Amino acid sequence: MTSTDPGPDRGPAGPSTPRRGISRRGVLGLSAAGAAALLGGAAVGRATAGIGPAGLGPLGGSGAGHAAPTTAYPFEGAHQAGITTPVQDHLHFAAFDLSSRATRDDVVELLQDWTYAASRLTQGLDVSATGALDGPESAPPDDTGEALDLPASGLTVTIGLGPTLFELDGEDRFGIAARRPAALAPLPPFLGDALSTEWSHGDLCLQACADDPQVAVHAIRNLARIAFGRAHVRWSQMGFGRTSKTSAAQATPRNLFGFKDGTDNILGTEEDRLAEHVWVAPGSATAGAGDAADWLAGGSYLVSRKIEMLLEPWDRTGLGEQERVFGRDKRVGAPLSGGDEFTAPVFGDGRIDIASHVHLAHPTNNAGATMLRRGYNYVDGTNPLGRLDAGLFFLAYVNDPDTFVQVQRSLSTDLLNEYIRHIGSAIFAVPPGIEPGGWVGETLFA
Repeated sequence: MTSTDPGPDRGPAGPSTPRRGISRRGVLGLSAAGAAALLGGAAVGRATAGIGPAGLGPLGGSGAGHAAPTTAYPFEGAHQAGITTPVQDHLHFAAFDLSSRATRDDVVELLQDWTYAASRLTQGLDVSATGALDGPESAPPDDTGEALDLPASGLTVTIGLGPTLFELDGEDRFGIAARRPAALAPLPPFLGDALSTEWSHGDLCLQACADDPQVAVHAIRNLARIAFGRAHVRWSQMGFGRTSKTSAAQATPRNLFGFKDGTDNILGTEEDRLAEHVWVAPGSATAGAGDAADWLAGGSYLVSRKIEMLLEPWDRTGLGEQERVFGRDKRVGAPLSGGDEFTAPVFGDGRIDIASHVHLAHPTNNAGATMLRRGYNYVDGTNPLGRLDAGLFFLAYVNDPDTFVQVQRSLSTDLLNEYIRHIGSAIFAVPPGIEPGGWVGETLFA
């Protein structure tokens, strides 16, 4: 990334006309966060390497299913990027809680600041016009600088709003409780849940996906600095090895159990399925029946679940049993009823166990319920027992959270439950995309 810029407050290079720069409060946040880092002995070095132009490139992935490093996705559009965008290789996800002293104006200003900064970062630019190198010597740089010289790497930043943004402990915190969509509520408990608040809930969320992990980390790190004094990170998760695809050019990936996952995931080009299952329609029941919650039209709901995978017991399980648990052939991903990976499973003839994962999760057995998934594998080192602390960070976009609830309840008797534990859970409303000059969330606070 580069600090080269078309001029102060002019935003990213490209055809669009972005909004103003970061607010004074946001700039103060950058400085305060930088000062805090310095006081903690974590000084940020000043990069001196050569700086090239922003890495703007072709949209979409390559024929091999991987985007070119210079790929930059537009930040503006009818829907936020990072939902139907071809799934990138790496994830940094963060949930935030707002300060107890934050006001409605603070929330609006923070969303505007995040929009401005994210619109630059996704184009391969520094977080602000002065960036990592062009600020005063006496102040911490606006940008932390670890992404200098790196291209955009297909970075997308997606912003979500949690139920507690609207109401917390019965308090209408920011005068928007009446605009909370009825469907934006904490998920009900599920059989076998072992949830921890350490991985659950949040007032706001940021999903940063990129084909370079350093670019994704750089985005969350700098957006968290901008929030300093207004919001703080509640929890975060890094992921690798996407476990689903949203582009026909991408191969179906494998999860840490070694099985293909997401074979029938909704693709970004399937407009009919996206309209039916992902985008909230104006006046829909899930947006509030055409009432004050219509601000979410064109947006979606994001469900996150941190699912721990008990890899050591799984690794001691025979191949035949593993395939019975999933209901799929491990080598090519075909259903045990026969065919290839993309052959529709045949249920009811005994070849696929009725408690297998594919049987219980398949839309055929859930009244057609399906969702767009963008999950990632994660490994957070080892636990105190010396076992891999690993699993799946499940992310799904739906236009009705009841879709997820229905499927999750069907999975209560899943054979896979012997090898997994759900340890984190959250739901967010994802506002629609923006026009040039707009900001994410403006339809809510208008």
